[in-house]
Amino acid sequence: MACSCSHEPAPIKKDSKFRTALWIALFINLAMFLVELIGGAYAHSSALWADSLDFFGDSVNYAVSLAVLGAGLYWRATVALVKGTVMALFGFVVIGKVIYAYMQGIPPEAMTMGAIGVLALIANVASAVVLYTFRDGDSNMQSVWLCSRNDAIGNVAVIFAAIGVFGTGSMFPDLIVAFIMATLGLTGGYQVMKKSLQERKAYVAENEVCQ
Repeated sequence: MACSCSHEPAPIKKDSKFRTALWIALFINLAMFLVELIGGAYAHSSALWADSLDFFGDSVNYAVSLAVLGAGLYWRATVALVKGTVMALFGFVVIGKVIYAYMQGIPPEAMTMGAIGVLALIANVASAVVLYTFRDGDSNMQSVWLCSRNDAIGNVAVIFAAIGVFGTGSMFPDLIVAFIMATLGLTGGYQVMKKSLQERKAYVAENEVCQ
């Protein structure tokens, strides 16, 4: 009896323009990840570290999108599982940084923090502009554009945290923003891992029935 399972459709033809846009966005986000990681350590800013987590997550997202263009569901889910795991681990690192900064009691350097926050906002706007053409494409194209667009909110939060630190001389605006962003990284990583495991399980179960 012939197998009646519904197999995945043939991969769509790779879009060279979308691939180029992804590479540009990937390099921008990797560069800002390093800038905020180093700048956060220099300025003693947990919020910058948390935002660097966001840039790292975006970099992985773009790299995953590049890697899975035309790939099958199982491999897309497998790569997404790795991405979610790394995002969650980085979230724990940032929370640890928040606790350490609180124990140290050293307020961050507001001017450096604000300057890097503005640079990060410009970087995310640049990424969004590059990906704007693909905002009405498939779910993969939409997700990467929305990712850059929504990240600008996090950059604005960092800038406001810097203003709060500058105005009050307190570390708490920085710590609050960092904790919120780290929590979002943890929950986002968990959701990605959960969905990827479900997709892998469904794929294996379907193929076992077909054998």
